[in-house]
Amino acid sequence: MSDYKYIKSWESDGAAFIAIDRAPLNVLDIPTMEELNAALLEVKSRELGLKALVITADGEKAFSAGVDVSDHTEDKMEHMIEVFHDIFRNMDRIEIPVIAAVKGAALGGGCELALFCDMIVASDTLKIGQPEIQVGVFPPLAVVMLPRVIPEKKAFELLMGGGVIRAEEAKALGLVNHVFPLAEFDEEFGKFLKKFLSLSSPVMRMTKRSIRAAKGLPFADALHKVEKLYLGDLMEIEDANEGLAAFMEKRKPVWTDK
Repeated sequence: MSDYKYIKSWESDGAAFIAIDRAPLNVLDIPTMEELNAALLEVKSRELGLKALVITADGEKAFSAGVDVSDHTEDKMEHMIEVFHDIFRNMDRIEIPVIAAVKGAALGGGCELALFCDMIVASDTLKIGQPEIQVGVFPPLAVVMLPRVIPEKKAFELLMGGGVIRAEEAKALGLVNHVFPLAEFDEEFGKFLKKFLSLSSPVMRMTKRSIRAAKGLPFADALHKVEKLYLGDLMEIEDANEGLAAFMEKRKPVWTDK
């Protein structure tokens, strides 16, 4: 994939990786966020050949300590918000699973970046939260997303109090999928990622599309919409038919990713 100054991007075994490369704190300034957008667009353009996207960062101290405060000045604010929120618009267009691999602090915009991923796998050194209210602002993306992911009352507490929580509490709240010891993180994350890389990419994309289609709808409407996707789009996928046939024939499926 392309060369960047403030991030790294590469592919391995069917997964795309994007890593913020501004250790130790991996602060998100405008140029870094512009590169993140470019990398996300590149992943989208190659999506049919991929099974997952991992968003991570260099170093162990911080996944990201957030958006650069110097970009919050009056002359930069509007552009900064546009570029930052474009990250999530671009992530929203990606249909393969998006997984955040988080070591250390994920604060402010760093928390929002991890929060918007489909899954979060964290080290036991995780510190995550939205401290923006302590400097007189609020985090727009987290205001939208956090109450959808964790209980609303806890979301209120974190957004309005600016508190930071640790790994085990984040896991207990359902904000984080798994927590691994820092010394074992890379190995354990590799195991976690491997199971997605062993599955059919188009079936995973269809599953993600179905989850999104059902979100927020009344039960009957949601089920009707997902039924149509299952009986229509899913059954046109070669791998769906291969998987069912393999089960009936008591053999391992051979995915063609079609």
